[in-house]
Amino acid sequence: MSLSWESTVPTVSTVTISYSELKESNIDLSARIEEGFGPNGLGILSVKDVPGYSTLRQNLLRLAPRLAGLPEEVKRELEDAHSRYNFGWSHGKEKLESGKLDMLKGSYYANPLQDVPTSNSYEIQRYPSYCGSNIWPRNSLPELEGGFKALGKLMFEVGLMVAYHCDQYVSKGIKQHEKQNLEKILRDSRCHKGRLLYYFPAQDSSTQDNDSISSWCGWHTDHGSLTGLTRAIFSRDSVEVPCPDPASGLYIQTRSGQIVKVVYGEDEIAYQIGETTAILSSGYLRATPHCVRVIILQAFADMAPQLAPQGEEARGLERSTFALFMQPDWDQKLTFPKEVTIHEELSLSNEVLTFGEYTEKLLNKYYDSKP
Repeated sequence: MSLSWESTVPTVSTVTISYSELKESNIDLSARIEEGFGPNGLGILSVKDVPGYSTLRQNLLRLAPRLAGLPEEVKRELEDAHSRYNFGWSHGKEKLESGKLDMLKGSYYANPLQDVPTSNSYEIQRYPSYCGSNIWPRNSLPELEGGFKALGKLMFEVGLMVAYHCDQYVSKGIKQHEKQNLEKILRDSRCHKGRLLYYFPAQDSSTQDNDSISSWCGWHTDHGSLTGLTRAIFSRDSVEVPCPDPASGLYIQTRSGQIVKVVYGEDEIAYQIGETTAILSSGYLRATPHCVRVIILQAFADMAPQLAPQGEEARGLERSTFALFMQPDWDQKLTFPKEVTIHEELSLSNEVLTFGEYTEKLLNKYYDSKP
């Protein structure tokens, strides 16, 4: 999916809920849940005024350039090929929308809630991307473990509050059994995964697919239940700087097929609906395709001078962010209703799969190697 930069892309703000409202179970937030996550929503909303969040976000995101800058031999020790690089350091392993390997960003994956989610050897072999153990650079970057876990745990707790209000909204439309209760499914799960992302500085625009809005992070829907997102931090030479490119950011394809740029506050946590929530709610809550556009280089400015940063502003610019993927347990059964159409090439309608089996099918699309 591509977009001419000569087109006009609307900018919209997320539906926002305050933390003080969200934590009250007796407040009916169904209207805002529907506005953000319902059949006509963008599949995203944000939570503001979360105590302690701003400091934890800064603490972790400032570590991403240091992590990416570790010696290559150190980073190789932090890789886990058996999990398909879904624990520890990953760079150049994942395939983009185009089918090419993604060399533009590095990732660090860990379960922020449990270092060892299971000791069952069969489960570890069967579902290595979830049942493996965390890998921490305790000698080379000891601060990473504490910062990662602190931010991940906070975003998880706020996400559970979002899930509670999602259940209240869905229960008005369909009769829910306990096994379909999103909050309980997520609270009981051992599958949650945090991802610290670092986008390497762009040096040569001729190597990038700049005619595509998705050239930095291809169009996709998250396959989990809820994805918590931080606003990115931009830096140059380890010094934080404002983003010089107003065209960079999160883009979402609406239900009608329109593409919009979505914005939320620096100190807000955004939550996006994933595919398994759409499945569990029979489509009452909907996931939307989205992508991330980072920076347009000066060499591309001739095509969109009103959008591109001037001079050398874009060069050497680093981008760091964090996502928390809140997901069902690997043995959670999913029945794919015909009302929810996702991954048509996999022909999943009316099929019953565990979340672990579903994940394996999707990993086959994005990774070349199998465990």
